[in-house]
Amino acid sequence: MLTPELQALTVTALLAAGAKADTAAFTSSWIDIRGAEGDVCVILNTGTVTAGNVAPVIETAEDGSATGLATITPNEGAFTTVTTSNDPLTEKRTFDARNSKGYVRIKGTVTTGPVDASATLLHRKKYL
Repeated sequence: MLTPELQALTVTALLAAGAKADTAAFTSSWIDIRGAEGDVCVILNTGTVTAGNVAPVIETAEDGSATGLATITPNEGAFTTVTTSNDPLTEKRTFDARNSKGYVRIKGTVTTGPVDASATLLHRKKYL
């Protein structure tokens, strides 16, 4: 049985599953989380890294145009840089919604590529 806390979560796809050839392809759209409270969770599933590596980060901004862009430091620390030596890799990172400027995205700096990946955002809204 799910607890009410889990039932209240909003789930958003940050990155659709598939090959990300470069950093632009590994950069999600901005997601508005201004109504979130408590911890926000990002789940990153990295599949095969064909060559090179990917270094993912969570970014925040005041709007969907990257005003005031900053990198969020998750509670668990930075995502692991994923290489051909440690793929596939699934990781969860959380941060307090109050540490966001209102909008978030995931961005992975891809060196060589491509990298198979997907990312999901989970958060709880203040008001249901």
